Amino acid sequence: MARPRYPKHTGPPPPALPPVAQTVGQLVAETLRLYGSRFVLALPLGLPLALADQLTRADDWIESVVVLAATSPIFTAGYVLASCLAHGARPSARSVALAMLLGTVVFALAAPLLAAYVIVGIAWLALFGHVVPAVIVEGRGARDAIRRAAEIARADYVHAVGGLATLVILFYLTRILLEGLLRSQADNTRAVAVLLADVVLSPIVMLGGALLFTNLAARVGVDRDERKRARAEAMATMRGRSQ
Repeated sequence: MARPRYPKHTGPPPPALPPVAQTVGQLVAETLRLYGSRFVLALPLGLPLALADQLTRADDWIESVVVLAATSPIFTAGYVLASCLAHGARPSARSVALAMLLGTVVFALAAPLLAAYVIVGIAWLALFGHVVPAVIVEGRGARDAIRRAAEIARADYVHAVGGLATLVILFYLTRILLEGLLRSQADNTRAVAVLLADVVLSPIVMLGGALLFTNLAARVGVDRDERKRARAEAMATMRGRSQ
C-alpha cells in the first residue's frame, strides 16, 4: 500500500493571532519563538529556579517556603528582565526598583502556596503577578499597578491561570525528560542534571508570563463573544493568505 503524500509547506510560519484572540497553545508557541530568538539574553532567567532547587529538599515544606521566600527578589529580577525582553521595554531605574519591590512582595506571599499546592500558587500569581510588567511595560505607579494586575486578570481569569499552568506543566515535563537524558548520556549526578535542566528550560515560564500580560491586557473590556469573533476573523484572514 502506497504511503500517502502530503503537500510540503515551504513558506514562512503563519502569523500569530492577535493577543485578544490567542489561545493557550499559541501563547506557548509564541513563547518558544521568543526564547529561540533571545536565547543568550534569556538564559539567565533560568538561574532563580536553578538556585532555589539546589537549596530545597522536596520533602521539607517549611524549608521550601523559606527558600522560595528568600529567593523571591531573584525571581522578581528574572521577571523584570523577561518583561523587558518580551516587550522591548527600557524602564527607568525608579520603575525597576518599584517593580522589584512589588514583585518581591507578591512572590513571597505565593511561597507557601507554591510549596503546598502549586496550582493555588499559580492562581495567586495569575491574579497579582502582573504587577511587574504593569510597572515595567506601562510605567504605572504602585497602587495603579496592583489595580491593573487585578483588572487584566479578571478580564479572562481562565486564560490567565490556564496559560501560566500550561507553561509550568510544559517546563516540568520537559525537565523530567532532559534530566533523564543528562543523567544517562553524560553521567551527571541528579543535582547537576536538575541544575542544567532548570537553567535551560525555566526561562520558558518567565517569558511566557510576560507575553501573557499582553494577551490579558488586550482582553480588558472585551467579552467572550467578541474574542470568539476576533479569533474567527483572524483565522479566516490567515486562511485567505495561505491560499
